[in-house]
Amino acid sequence: MGKQYNKVQKRRRRKQYFKRKQEQLKTSIALKKSSGGKSAPAKKAAKKAAAKKTAKKTAKKTAKTAAKKATKKVAKKAAKKAAKKAAKKTAKKAAPEAVEEKPAAEAASGKEPSSPEEPPAAG
Repeated sequence: MGKQYNKVQKRRRRKQYFKRKQEQLKTSIALKKSSGGKSAPAKKAAKKAAAKKTAKKTAKKTAKTAAKKATKKVAKKAAKKAAKKAAKKTAKKAAPEAVEEKPAAEAASGKEPSSPEEPPAAG
């Protein structure tokens, strides 16, 4: 009968242990609720602060990316303008050279530049 008695004692101790744990849980929950009123605004403030930090970070990131894009656009436009100017300069230099070459070639052949290959007047 010793084993059976040991089992009974174990059951009693276990029941008492569970009762103590239940009471502890109830008291801790009650404490949290009563002190929760004081910490709730603190929690909200902490959340707001965290939200502000993340908002600032995202704002900084977007500002940086926008600035980078703007500088890239400006750089591209400046490069295009410089390329156009260079192209115009080379075109202007090439055009007078071509005009100057034609009269020189015509003078060498003995013709006048104003009337190229006109038939003689049969008059």
